[in-house]
Amino acid sequence: MDKHAKIYIAGHTGLAGSALMRALKSAGYGNLLLREHSKLELTDRSSVEDFFQFQRPDFVFLAAAKVGGILANATFPADFITQNLAIQLNVIRAAYSSGVQRLAFLGSSCVYPKLAPQPIPESALLSGPLELSNRSYAVAKIAGIEMCWAYNRQFATRFLAFMPCNLYGPHDNYDPHSSHVIPALIGKMHQAKLHGAPEISLWGTGTPRREFLHSDDAAQACFFLMNLPDPQFDLLAHAPAEPPLINVGSGSEITIRELALLIADIVGFRGKLIFDPSKPDGTPSKLMDTRRLSTLGWKPAISLPDGLAATYREYLSSRENIPQPVASPA
Repeated sequence: MDKHAKIYIAGHTGLAGSALMRALKSAGYGNLLLREHSKLELTDRSSVEDFFQFQRPDFVFLAAAKVGGILANATFPADFITQNLAIQLNVIRAAYSSGVQRLAFLGSSCVYPKLAPQPIPESALLSGPLELSNRSYAVAKIAGIEMCWAYNRQFATRFLAFMPCNLYGPHDNYDPHSSHVIPALIGKMHQAKLHGAPEISLWGTGTPRREFLHSDDAAQACFFLMNLPDPQFDLLAHAPAEPPLINVGSGSEITIRELALLIADIVGFRGKLIFDPSKPDGTPSKLMDTRRLSTLGWKPAISLPDGLAATYREYLSSRENIPQPVASPA
């Protein structure tokens, strides 16, 4: 990507999009196209088409999506599939019609079957049933992968789908009703510490294993892939019988119980953790096979303990001006 190229980041205020914006700015890219949700509604076809035809971006990072944890996915499945399908359809179609050089579509590891082989290779896509709790979201993301593949086959576009593992980091969603596991645990434990709570209840058995990647590492991986020379990029985007798909992950996983204990230590919550087995666990394990990415020469730089500590510091900093509950007496 030329330093003067027009680069549109769809979803630049979110977890992944804001990390992409930081990565590009720090690398010297100054011609970034950024639009708040209030300025550009990505589910509106005409608005998206007008934006692309007028701005003519050279590169696109499609990081905009409706996302959430198990509770949000189970409660609003129609919202998840409808909004994500609309965003993807509008942006990918407009990227083609306006002549975008390369597009990066950010998906999720939940596109793979619930009982996929571990670690999960890209070839596992559509090889078995999905996890029911986030099926609507997963189907929408699978459709995005298929769109990239279809446009590449029919129109020789260079659209690539990146499947990151569970991301965390600055600008995450801490809403207790819609957040993913790391921000949910940070928020819950911080509030419990402030109130002097003796214990907290957590969903599930604590036994599922998850792979986590700091959003800044994920952004660096996307930046690395989008800057590959044409021959290497085209091997990924135009493989004859494979979708233009590449896993992005840390290469290691941890149980939810181990994660909770690590976050409790970082936050300073000394109470008891009680796991509620009546609540769903989700997929047993989702470790990504990242050999395709590592063979190209990329690896993550931020360890999970370091990343979690930095994330908690950012969480505290973002709440400095928000009134906090008074802690109970010791």
